[in-house]
Amino acid sequence: MTSEQLHHGGEPPNGTGTGGTDWLDLSTGIAPIAYPFSLPTASSWQILPRLRDEKAALIAAAHYFGLERSSDICLGPGSQALLQLLPGLLPNGVVGVLGPTYGEHAYRWAQAGHLVHEASSLAELPPECRYVVLVNPNNPTGAVHEVRDLLSLAALLAARDGCLIVDEAFCDVLPDRSLAAKAGQPGLLILRSFGKFFGLAGLRLGFLLGPAAFIAKAKTRLGPWPVNGPALAIAAQAYGDAAWIAAHRQVLAGQAAKLRSLLAAHGEIVGGTDLFVLLHSDRATELFTRLAAAQIHVRDFAAHSTWLRFGLPGHDAAWLRLQGALLY
Repeated sequence: MTSEQLHHGGEPPNGTGTGGTDWLDLSTGIAPIAYPFSLPTASSWQILPRLRDEKAALIAAAHYFGLERSSDICLGPGSQALLQLLPGLLPNGVVGVLGPTYGEHAYRWAQAGHLVHEASSLAELPPECRYVVLVNPNNPTGAVHEVRDLLSLAALLAARDGCLIVDEAFCDVLPDRSLAAKAGQPGLLILRSFGKFFGLAGLRLGFLLGPAAFIAKAKTRLGPWPVNGPALAIAAQAYGDAAWIAAHRQVLAGQAAKLRSLLAAHGEIVGGTDLFVLLHSDRATELFTRLAAAQIHVRDFAAHSTWLRFGLPGHDAAWLRLQGALLY
């Protein structure tokens, strides 16, 4: 398999639907409401990112994550870039990937020469695993793990010179399930995404959290200026805006409840978070085709033909469009 063969959301199909480019893209778990940032200064577009701006973004992120030290955080141009950097920073070993989940994890570890085992539960993981990779809450099922269970697993893996890698790309809507505040302890590495919760995926900003020595190694591998200046300025604003963050969580929870109610007539809701809903339907293929004909793109799954994942529509016109297509 190549990277291009991995199936992702975010790219409406060509040559489908009624023509034109007016697609409603519900195939990702990106918040449909973007953080209302103030425009960065003109100079931030003209000069190389300054260390002071990187420091400001790291301090704001550390406070948001509950970390005392910003030295436990590595900035990167999106969590995707960081997750594919990780396997090359660790000695080869047996890797357990908990699935079904985001396909890039197993692919990138295998590409780096690790022996990958995919399992559907922690109990099914091979006992010889040196590394375990999981997404919490999971994509696309929304399944969550208890903090105490994950910390115990991290300690167990650390004892065999391994580590637990937790992808918390969707954890902003479940802050009580995050391990971010524990990121400095041995045997634990955490990936965080900025763009999903803040609705600014095009910014391409992500974070790797872990022990300071490992984070320093990751920073060295990435090199200078890993993130552009405007992204640093916007991240510092957003992570410091506690009032907006709290209100945004409430808005997303309301939208997710509305989406679950709308989709319940078309199948069984089998998972999700406040950023997406997973629907099981025996008519999933027909439903996917009908929505595509109306230029509405949702996420289907080759390995699970009865599943469709829906992102939040956001504005009123998008809700009406989805409702109309579902009733057609």
